[in-house]
Amino acid sequence: MTEILQKLFYTDLGSSLNNTAILVFRLLFAWELLTVHGLKKIQKGPQAEAEHIPNPLQLPEKLNATVAQFADTIVPFFIALGLFGRLAILPTIGVTAVGYFIVHRRDSRTVRDIPFMYTLCLLLLLLTGPGTYSIDHYIYQLLTTP
Repeated sequence: MTEILQKLFYTDLGSSLNNTAILVFRLLFAWELLTVHGLKKIQKGPQAEAEHIPNPLQLPEKLNATVAQFADTIVPFFIALGLFGRLAILPTIGVTAVGYFIVHRRDSRTVRDIPFMYTLCLLLLLLTGPGTYSIDHYIYQLLTTP
């Protein structure tokens, strides 16, 4: 059980500089994901036009839209807080990887660059975790302290 908790929640990157750097990275990345990709997926009102969400996997439209909206509007808050960091980013990795490998596979490198870079950033967070300045770190300490 401790091994599972460690893989999910342990995120000490070795120094306060590294942990501060990943905190800043998380905050800026989450802000960008939310404001550039998330908000345009949920725009409502007479003037607003919600973004078309591609469905290359032919999922039911409602499921496809829900996963994409969750990945770009809710997950950024989990990333920013460092809450369930490794688990929370999995839907967003899925969305960005599908964008890169399927939706934009025939596009130029300059078009494919955006989902590629988002996928790389998310993979970095998956591997490192959110660092010690995160809710995950405090959860880990609570669960493992006798």
